[in-house]
Amino acid sequence: MALKHGSRKGSGETGSSTVAVAAPRTQMSVLQAAMAATAQPDESALNANDPKQGSNLGKKKGWTPDKRHGFMMWLMTVPFLILVVLFAYYPLFGWVYAFYDYQPPVPLSESEFVGFQWFHMLWSNPTQLKTIGQVLLNTFGISGLGILTSFFPVAFAIALNEIRSKWFRNIIQTLTTLPNFISWVLVYAIAFALFSSSGMVNTVLQDLHFISKPVRFLDSGEHIWIKMLLWSTWKGLGWGAILYLAALSGIDPELYEAAQVDGANRWQQTIHITIPQLMPTYIVLLMLSVSNFLNNGMDQYFVFQNAFNQEHIQVLDLYVYNIGMGNNSLSLATAISMLKSLVSVVLLWLVNTLAKRVRGTSIF
Repeated sequence: MALKHGSRKGSGETGSSTVAVAAPRTQMSVLQAAMAATAQPDESALNANDPKQGSNLGKKKGWTPDKRHGFMMWLMTVPFLILVVLFAYYPLFGWVYAFYDYQPPVPLSESEFVGFQWFHMLWSNPTQLKTIGQVLLNTFGISGLGILTSFFPVAFAIALNEIRSKWFRNIIQTLTTLPNFISWVLVYAIAFALFSSSGMVNTVLQDLHFISKPVRFLDSGEHIWIKMLLWSTWKGLGWGAILYLAALSGIDPELYEAAQVDGANRWQQTIHITIPQLMPTYIVLLMLSVSNFLNNGMDQYFVFQNAFNQEHIQVLDLYVYNIGMGNNSLSLATAISMLKSLVSVVLLWLVNTLAKRVRGTSIF
């Protein structure tokens, strides 16, 4: 009995000592694992310090979402790039006709190379020089009036923005924008129905005994520049105001709130906030207008020209068309167009340089 009791006691002591030893062993194993982890360097850290392997970190292989998005954006610009190349740069190869005596249907390869003969003829022929002088006068006059009235879309956009009734503002904007989508042929048809010798305006004025004979609105060269300006303004006023309306929507409303707190009325807010905020957009469009000083277009003046007003309505683009297609002198027409393009590029560079120095605003 004594032995059994002793053995139980001994076994109890042995069990308690086993538990007591197990805890230090567990602590030692955790400590050894931590020391082993500290002693062994991290492979990723070594790779980061390695210039060859560290450069590969952060690089994603394959077709990533960013690359896919960039490629899709590039694909969206391809059609526009193709259009620019086809209609802006590819026609420049036609300048070669200015150095040949090209007479269709003879191919260009069989035409005589004349060098700068057509350019020399522009300045040496007195008749040609006089005609070009009148054409340039018409071009400068009409373009100058267009630049002087270039603030019309700005004023119209500001006035339209001040209309509080939304439905009335939308009606005015729609009615003034629709004429932009009417071709100049239809515009002339409207003008002929209204202002011809037997048109509605002359008929009404004669019936009211304001005039005794019809007024020659269309078949007269008097004030033809003003007439063309009015037709251009009617056709493009609403369309030209769209950019300024977009710029107006981008003005910070807090500027107007601060001005109201300071006691500024609507007119003072327009002068000191609205107009200065619109000036960058206006300057850019003005620079583009000056660069297109010689590009009045042809369709408007082509449909309105007649034997009575041709001398004062013939601008440079219409003159080039009449020489090339009417007189079958494509080489001379190409030479004039080439000079016009070069002058336009110089004008754009001059205006851009001036705007950059004066206001810090430029296109390129």
